[in-house]
Amino acid sequence: MSQIAKRASIIVLGNEKGGAGKSTIALHIATALMHGGARLGVIDLDLRQQSLGRFFLNRDAWARANGVEVPMPHRVLNDADISALSNAAEPELAKEAFDQVIASFSAEVDFILIDTPGADTPLSRAAHARADRIITPMNDSFVDFAMLGEIDPLTLDLVRPSLYSLAVWEARKMKMVNERASVDWVVLRNRLATAEARNRKRLEERIDVLAKRVGFRVGPGMRDRVIYRELFPFGLTIADLGPGVKPVAISVTHIAARQELRNLMQATGLTDDLARMHASRLAEPASNEDQTPIAHAPAA
Repeated sequence: MSQIAKRASIIVLGNEKGGAGKSTIALHIATALMHGGARLGVIDLDLRQQSLGRFFLNRDAWARANGVEVPMPHRVLNDADISALSNAAEPELAKEAFDQVIASFSAEVDFILIDTPGADTPLSRAAHARADRIITPMNDSFVDFAMLGEIDPLTLDLVRPSLYSLAVWEARKMKMVNERASVDWVVLRNRLATAEARNRKRLEERIDVLAKRVGFRVGPGMRDRVIYRELFPFGLTIADLGPGVKPVAISVTHIAARQELRNLMQATGLTDDLARMHASRLAEPASNEDQTPIAHAPAA
């Protein structure tokens, strides 16, 4: 497959409720994809905060200071991209600006990972309409579930899909109309409590009912572990830990965290996407990028 004909796979991290862990999941997926050998483009549509942009600046600074190599994105938003997107307030202008950024990224990368803000914005809608896969982290509570489904307060039965589910439904319709393609939607149950509880069981039942109704798959997210937070200032994740990359003391819990990331990649279908990417490269000249897949990353 030629570079001109190649089309990047677009992964959107979305949930209109803030605090669901989108950025944390996004940066872990990003590093897992890069360690899997993918040429990655990263777009953070929270243009003011740019958490992912700062993460990769920290990553580059830490690696240089410590004389180690860690994989970096092939493309991130530059100042011109951010300016163009920031000035596109109207839906049509936002779509046009967003499509131009996607076109410039697609010619150079295998995957485009997009982190969306916790709000309904024109740029977020444009991203969802172009997605091949939408990944929605949600905390394990009825507070987070309310963005996906409306619950009867007396019986706790599911009444109807809620705001974000309807937004994804519209985005999937647009994708089918414009590109004749489907969208894989995966909801990750994030920050699961360690202990089993009656409330958790109730929530699980409602998620399963809504999944069948609106068409998403359910997968495991990440527990609320210290390691996921303490590596952020260095621009690192558990996918990076190895003999030459030890910014914090390594413990047995890091092995469990690494397995969580593997499970997440498998549940979202990204492990299979990486396998297809490598299969498509067999007929291409060998790449200079020799990176280790997350499934075979060094043991912590």
